[in-house]
Amino acid sequence: CLTPNMDRLAARGVSFRRAYCATPTCSPSRASLMTGLLPHNHGVLEVEHVRDYDQCVLRTDKPHFAQRLAGAGYGTGYFGKWHVERTNQVEHFGWQVNGVKSAEHVKNLGKGDAGSEPVDPARSRWVEGPVPGYNRVLHYGVTEVPVKDRYPHYTIDQAIDFLDDHRKNGGGDPWCCCVSFSEPNEALVVSRETIDRYDLDTIDLPANRTDDHSGKPALYRRQKEISREVSDDEWRMARACYYGRITELDLQLGRLIDWLAESKQLDNTIIVVTSDHGRYVGAHGFDAHNCGAYEEIYRIPMIVAGPGIAQGAESQALVQFPDLGPTLIELAGAEPIETLDFRSFAEALRKSEAADAFQTAYAEYHGTRFPLCQRILWEGDWKFVFNGFDYDELYDLKNDPGELTNLAALPEHRERVDRMMAGIWKRVRDSGDRTILESHYYSMRFASVGPNIPASNP
Repeated sequence: CLTPNMDRLAARGVSFRRAYCATPTCSPSRASLMTGLLPHNHGVLEVEHVRDYDQCVLRTDKPHFAQRLAGAGYGTGYFGKWHVERTNQVEHFGWQVNGVKSAEHVKNLGKGDAGSEPVDPARSRWVEGPVPGYNRVLHYGVTEVPVKDRYPHYTIDQAIDFLDDHRKNGGGDPWCCCVSFSEPNEALVVSRETIDRYDLDTIDLPANRTDDHSGKPALYRRQKEISREVSDDEWRMARACYYGRITELDLQLGRLIDWLAESKQLDNTIIVVTSDHGRYVGAHGFDAHNCGAYEEIYRIPMIVAGPGIAQGAESQALVQFPDLGPTLIELAGAEPIETLDFRSFAEALRKSEAADAFQTAYAEYHGTRFPLCQRILWEGDWKFVFNGFDYDELYDLKNDPGELTNLAALPEHRERVDRMMAGIWKRVRDSGDRTILESHYYSMRFASVGPNIPASNP
């Protein structure tokens, strides 16, 4: 993937190779970033536009990291995709300036999505099946619309306008600017000028695309059936379009970095590049990001650069997307948030040896439209998935990075399964996850051990 600007940012900061989201769905993951809470505690369990209003409401009694920064004298601005909750009252959550409700934002938001731009039929794929009765949707495509006329370019324009105005009129106060993109999610529409930089013959296919999901939840096999018609050449094109959309975002990042350098603010600015979740694009025979507990959708990019941060470092610390709020609060010297499910990793930005204190991560999944209860615990190179609907999963990520072999049912791993399940119950208790904590009904005793078993150290 061509990312020269992310690469130069990584040379100035720390790249976290084991960063994880708290849930692989847009709205709940973004709400976790804002609040530092797991989804069951902030109230957004699904993407906000597919549930009735009373079933997906961001709790307003929980403080947000932007509110703490604003309270510390920071000018705050938010631009691009919100998708945290449905009121779009971004200013209520600490973002003093935003473009979320502007007519220009609404007009530009859909550019690049399926049906919003003309695509080349010879370099596009529409999904018709695998069974009749579903809408026809665009999988990937190439458009003649140039990068400069597409939504990410407009979003960076808004951010630069905010920063320029703050520089001129902010009285020297610090600032926090969040720039959020839709890309590379949903339909993979890329500009011709970008896709032509990629040679399809050099696009590698994931080795685990042929995963038959034996010994794993039956739902995974059903999910793979949806993509059974996709050929290897089509997967290569899909991945090229996916990489191309990231390259287009990288171009916009470069514009922002250059503006900060020209305005002599780069050396005094903390920059974070990350994502709310990943995407399969052929891995395990899947696409999208809302089925399964695999690394491709939970592991995310995370680059942090700025003053006082180690340069050109790679970290194996297990950090998480919602850890960013408390981390930025600590780095800014703002008032901490006491009611958190996550923690600051500021120390891991300064000292490589601090990574030893970050060797566990935790996530939860409440399903998207269909029932699917999962709780996930990482301990070093091991990952355990509690599935309330089918087989549990245990993976040795060091020896099986493609997660092809589920070890959970093997007798020699029973002790580890029980211990990691007890670790999940501890997270459930500590975070007040009543959804499963109070399910002592005899018809719901699916876990290998119950919630009364105390957790022990690995």
